[in-house]
Amino acid sequence: MKNKTNTVGFINIYFQILFLSVIFLISCKQEGTLPPDLPPVIQDIGKAKVWLTTGDKLRLLNREGDLSIRSKQSGSFPLITVDTATTFQSIEGFGAALTGSSAYNLNRKMSDINRQTVLKMLFDANDGIGISYIRLTIGSSDFSLSDYTYDDMPAGQTDEDMSAFSLEKDMPDVIPMAKEILAISPNLRIMGSPWSPPAWMKTSGSMKGGRLNTSAYGSYAKYFVHYIQSMQAEGIPIDAITIQNEPLYFTANYPCMEMQATDQLSFIKNHLGPAFDTNNIETKIIVYDHNWDNTQYAISILNDPDARKYVAGSAFHAYGGYVSAMSTVHNAHPDKDLYFTEISGGAWANDFGDNLMWNMKNIFLGTTKNWSKVALLWNLVLDQNYGPTNNGCDNCRGVVTYNTVTEQITYNEEYYSIGHMSKFVRPGAVRVSSHLDQTLTNLDAVAFLNADGSKVIVLCNYSSDYKSFTMKQGNKYFNYSVAPKSVASIVW
Repeated sequence: MKNKTNTVGFINIYFQILFLSVIFLISCKQEGTLPPDLPPVIQDIGKAKVWLTTGDKLRLLNREGDLSIRSKQSGSFPLITVDTATTFQSIEGFGAALTGSSAYNLNRKMSDINRQTVLKMLFDANDGIGISYIRLTIGSSDFSLSDYTYDDMPAGQTDEDMSAFSLEKDMPDVIPMAKEILAISPNLRIMGSPWSPPAWMKTSGSMKGGRLNTSAYGSYAKYFVHYIQSMQAEGIPIDAITIQNEPLYFTANYPCMEMQATDQLSFIKNHLGPAFDTNNIETKIIVYDHNWDNTQYAISILNDPDARKYVAGSAFHAYGGYVSAMSTVHNAHPDKDLYFTEISGGAWANDFGDNLMWNMKNIFLGTTKNWSKVALLWNLVLDQNYGPTNNGCDNCRGVVTYNTVTEQITYNEEYYSIGHMSKFVRPGAVRVSSHLDQTLTNLDAVAFLNADGSKVIVLCNYSSDYKSFTMKQGNKYFNYSVAPKSVASIVW
């Protein structure tokens, strides 16, 4: 009995002390003072949203928990500093190519339900990744159902005034799919690129190889004008064109043509540019459209005072050279824009994590950090056999793979690579300064300010360890730890 009484007494004393302590703390709070050994509470002033893709595929553009934004730094992590007052290029969009093969797979191989699902996942910014820019082939390419242009003539005949010009070969698939995409994304930008002019314009008399006859320069300028006007009549605005896809690769067994820089310069200066002016064509003219391993091609055209006035910028592919080439061209002509227009994944590289890291490092973080306004991959949708192809790459991977037998839809690493940019960095955004503490090795980042005032940073952790940091933007701070071999897009 005595022990029980003592126990009750101790409990009463404990609760009395606890009660007095609470009263003391409340009193201190009301007076604006706290004991010196209790740190002040840092209040949240907002939230940052996070989407994550990991190389092990356990997270695929997964919405993570929100991060607390505070007015003071908490913890002692290394800093990433974003300065929205220091701006670089504006962004036009991210995406891939609606090739003839992609349009065929979407339009004729998929059920209506599957097609609607895939297009929504590709082009809807809320339910999908919000692709904002696509590339069309002007006529056929190595991913079409056949070789064709819009003004093919029997051997020995020509059509200098374009009286036979017709988009007929694009009517079954490309045009209806472009229209369906525009219905989902009305502000989508579209680039057109030819693989070959009509054979009758060329020295080879074929869509394969050869050069553009100098006597056909005027006709080819009319061809571009007719294409842009005809597509506009179909409700498909062409924002930009390149003059020739891969003009320095002209021995392929699919439509191709040699076009040296001097040829392209003369064509633009004396024919295409004036034809656009005469017909009030506002479509941008983009030069080169080939690999990073040649910077002089674009620079030499932009050096010409008469040609450059018609040229908006230059375009690059990633099958050779290094992404820094784009900065070389920018530094030579900082008033002209840069576009990244093609690279493809394929069966030769089948590790999801490695491909994700490469795409982010070289294409999406790499090109934007080197002044590109656009970053595009190759085919949007290919089938389980990497096709259909037109004598081109027989193991290139699409952004989406559609199995025509099982109807399985697979969103490949290219889908998530594009998505970490296109879903969050919207057209009209500007790249802004981002500085990483030197201790944050094997971590890369690029930051943007959207037109609506939202900020985005896309981070890639190339290492096999977590990378923890504090993000600082003005008087806003938040902490995050990026998973190994993963990509995170953070919006606030």
